[in-house]
Amino acid sequence: MTRAMAGLAFATLAAFLGILAWEVPHPDLVIIVAVVLILAAYDFLSGAREDR
Repeated sequence: MTRAMAGLAFATLAAFLGILAWEVPHPDLVIIVAVVLILAAYDFLSGAREDR
């Protein structure tokens, strides 16, 4: 259940940032959005692999 909620949260964040980057296509903003999504994906994947 926790992984499902984390996945939903990540998908929501990705959708929001994707819309933002699509509507305001400045190169600097797109780079920041990509970095944020990469860091969030790393955090999601590293947290999902931990044994609890």
